[in-house]
Amino acid sequence: MFKIYSAAIQLSILIVGVFSLIILGFFYLYTGSFTLLYEIVYYIITCQFILFVVSFLVIQKYVERFISTKIEAMYHDLLPTGIPFNQTSMQKDVWALTKSLQQFAKDSKLEIELLKDKENYRKEFIGNLAHELKTPLFMVESYIFTLLEGDVKDKKTRQKYIQKAANGLDRLSFIIKELDLITQFETGVTSLDIAQFDLVKLIYEMIELLEINAAKKEINLVCNLDIDTPIFVEADRERIIQVLSNLVVNSLKYGVKNGTTEIEIKDLTNEKVLLRIIDNGKGIGEEHLPRLFERFYRVDKTRNRNEGGSGLGLAIVKHIIEAHNEKIYVESTLNVGSEFSFTLAKAKA
Repeated sequence: MFKIYSAAIQLSILIVGVFSLIILGFFYLYTGSFTLLYEIVYYIITCQFILFVVSFLVIQKYVERFISTKIEAMYHDLLPTGIPFNQTSMQKDVWALTKSLQQFAKDSKLEIELLKDKENYRKEFIGNLAHELKTPLFMVESYIFTLLEGDVKDKKTRQKYIQKAANGLDRLSFIIKELDLITQFETGVTSLDIAQFDLVKLIYEMIELLEINAAKKEINLVCNLDIDTPIFVEADRERIIQVLSNLVVNSLKYGVKNGTTEIEIKDLTNEKVLLRIIDNGKGIGEEHLPRLFERFYRVDKTRNRNEGGSGLGLAIVKHIIEAHNEKIYVESTLNVGSEFSFTLAKAKA
């Protein structure tokens, strides 16, 4: 509301300020001190208030008259010939135009902020992508050039360098395939092979594959589901294996010694189940949770790269779940543990 009168208020304050300085100057010149001011301070404040009100009203009146005159002149120029001028219509049109301009300014400000966020995200993404590709590329380059220069005479050492270069190429290929998969999901190119399958059986199959990994980490991989009681869902089986495997592997990566990773299924509604992966590992800080599913976003950059991840796993998980028109959730507390969960549609009877 006060934005409309901001110019008049500022000018009125300036006039009162100048008036106050003049009064102080006169008193000091004639009396040599400001002692007398204390006796008439209430009168001065009253005069300042009256001056402010009068200045505000006069300035606002002339400002409105000036704007009205200019708008009226523009309105006359734009009004088609033969149509009589109407002050009320002009006021309504000006009011509508003002509202439109205010809404335009608000929308433009929001759009600019979104563009800035996207630009920052783009810069960060390109920087992360360059870093991810640069590391294995430099490794391959260094080993290949060393071999080409002929400095390595020992056959076993040459074989070792070739193997390391091949490993670097494998990592480059893996990152590019992951990026290609995300791009396919984002553009809607990748289709899902939706079918009915037993989710309990799938979980136990995956646990068998990851038991050795869990044992190496000294983490107990737990599933309390009854293998003889199937739970049928409708989804792309291979993609759900990819999602579940990624979440469990992450849990094992950042778990703690003698910790636990538990998988469970919870009935949500008659149409949905919730699959939960719960651990008591290192956890994730609250400030990281909103960005956890972004491409290449890392909570702990040094630790994650040492673990050998591409930084794309959770982004792919999110895209797969959303491609099923389902939801994925994450809750985590630092040094307490994490829970990733996602919904799936039950198979129709």
